[in-house]
Amino acid sequence: MAFLSSGLRWLWLAVLVILLDQFSKQLAVSELMLHEAVPLLPSLNLMLAYNSGAAFSFLSSASGWQRWFFVILALAASLALMVWLRRLNKGQRLQACGLALILGGALGNVWDRLLYGYVIDFIDVYYGAWHFPVFNIADSAITVGAVLLIIDTFMRAGPEDDKRD
Repeated sequence: MAFLSSGLRWLWLAVLVILLDQFSKQLAVSELMLHEAVPLLPSLNLMLAYNSGAAFSFLSSASGWQRWFFVILALAASLALMVWLRRLNKGQRLQACGLALILGGALGNVWDRLLYGYVIDFIDVYYGAWHFPVFNIADSAITVGAVLLIIDTFMRAGPEDDKRD
């Protein structure tokens, strides 16, 4: 079976990310007030925010075209990730895990854009008066996935054989 021997067998992880992301967002919408911080831990609040832009609210003040731009971009990237996953062999676990996390995160945020026109964010990390942009589970999965891909790249790039005469 080609499915079990390729990276596509990691699609369960992408589905899990989507489910956790959507569940947590619905919980945030039902329990939190927009822009009101609820302290959870030192340097961590829950705070509902809506982001019509991309990372760090990039293009959030545009006239609305950005919604469809980001949907198309994320769907194209998701298709590329699926092709990449399909081409992996069974032994490329770290790379497959990273790609599945990125795929699940991208599709979790696309779901929001399609339904609402914006992405639901609710995790607020801060230090003193400085606040990192509010984010969500999908964003976290994308970040962890990217880190895993970087780690995988360094692990596979061992010392090169120097065979110069």
